[in-house]
Amino acid sequence: MNNFLSFQVHAGNDIANHFIAIVGVLLPFLEGLVGKGWRDVFSAIMPGVSGLANIHPLLVHFPIAFLSAFFVVDVAGTLARKPQWRSVASWFLYFGTVTAVFTVTAGFIAAATVPHGGNVHEIMTYHKYFGVTVLLLAALLSAWRVKGGVIKGVGANTFFLVLSALLCAFMALGADLGGLMVYKYGVAVQAVQIPDAETHVHADGETHVHGNINVETAADANVNTDVKAPADVNAVDQTKTDVHVHADGHQHVHKH
Repeated sequence: MNNFLSFQVHAGNDIANHFIAIVGVLLPFLEGLVGKGWRDVFSAIMPGVSGLANIHPLLVHFPIAFLSAFFVVDVAGTLARKPQWRSVASWFLYFGTVTAVFTVTAGFIAAATVPHGGNVHEIMTYHKYFGVTVLLLAALLSAWRVKGGVIKGVGANTFFLVLSALLCAFMALGADLGGLMVYKYGVAVQAVQIPDAETHVHADGETHVHGNINVETAADANVNTDVKAPADVNAVDQTKTDVHVHADGHQHVHKH
């Protein structure tokens, strides 16, 4: 079947260049999926999910979104005196609690299976404490809301909102530690070696140079290699080429 599927895109209208470029990439991609097994198709469509060491980073977004929405809508319903808004907030709370169960469970599995150094162990421990606390508070608030409905008493409602605020605070602290482990210490992240500079030319004529730029590549890209510091920006011809140098040594060459 692959022998009969060959897509070609032709266009002479500059206005449609970007659209044509997207279609020109999408059609060969779809063509390449023909004849593959469902595992290969899933890996091609969702390469990020397929490359996860565990599903905790994927699940964690759901309780964060649901519980945050619960707090915002519940507070807004309280201030606006709209019980129906608070009823909607209750469903965000219930969904957030259910997804938190799966997220915390996956987190414990990840903590036991993901390699990490001693400098991360303490951070991971506090991250787990925050996660369990969020789950317990969400379960408590859910049970309270299921049993008593929308709280109308001033004192009880104030206490409920205080617990909701603490839930969001602990959730934010736990998420911050999770980001610290991933982005600073690289937990469950596969290291990627920076290749030699590669030049990518886009459909609009813009050129990017990625990676470590050597003398030969710099000469081909019309880049001045006498860059002394990350803050310096040098180019042979400023009217035609702009060179942007980041702190990590990554350089972009833009041609206009």
